[in-house]
Amino acid sequence: MESLKKNYDFQNVYKSGKSFANRYLVMYVLENESEKNRIGISVSKKVGNSVIRHRITRLLRESYRLHEDMFNNGLDIVVIARAAAKSASYHEIESALLHLGGLHRIYNG
Repeated sequence: MESLKKNYDFQNVYKSGKSFANRYLVMYVLENESEKNRIGISVSKKVGNSVIRHRITRLLRESYRLHEDMFNNGLDIVVIARAAAKSASYHEIESALLHLGGLHRIYNG
């Protein structure tokens, strides 16, 4: 799994990508020119303190890692946590991530 790290990569996905949202997450998807997916996770300070933000980041990263082989290849994916994710369990976060993957038609599960 590769990560999106640079601000211009995130901005490019926001500007040119397609988005869907649910209660816990917003997902932007844009095709890239490679064989691999790159995932970026954004959790703002509105969601909570650093402990809460890092917990959500870990849950999202692990959810994606376990289902990575079911996602289409060649995509830049940005996942933004909403404030409701603060109190969500691992299974709710995982379900929200897979739900958005299904809406984008990039998850074959």
